[in-house]
Amino acid sequence: MSTATTASVSTHILDTSIGRPAEGVAISLSARTGLDGEWAALGGSATDADGRCKDLPALPEGTTHVRLDFETETYFLKKQAEAQQDAPRVRDSGAFFPEVTITFAVNPGEHYHVPLLLNPFGYSVYRGS
Repeated sequence: MSTATTASVSTHILDTSIGRPAEGVAISLSARTGLDGEWAALGGSATDADGRCKDLPALPEGTTHVRLDFETETYFLKKQAEAQQDAPRVRDSGAFFPEVTITFAVNPGEHYHVPLLLNPFGYSVYRGS
């Protein structure tokens, strides 16, 4: 819930290598106040069947920066194992990026939706709506 004193965050992941949502990716949320503030781990969740993470922890009042940590290696190892059941190995093991960390600034009262477009060898992120 967003109020005049806090920001809120949501995210989702699309695996662009298969054109489908990325299910089961663990995500951790951290926040800090000010450029020199220490990061406080707030908790985390995992993406659902639609690649969405709808239950990230609320941000504390005064949060100025947020960090989302996406654990991508486990997801790609699982996907690769599933694919190899039907076809011979065709790519490197795991993912080039075993994790993706996105850090961004927030303003009180605003909602930040941060979609991650992901494939085994690259990613892109943007501020969504």
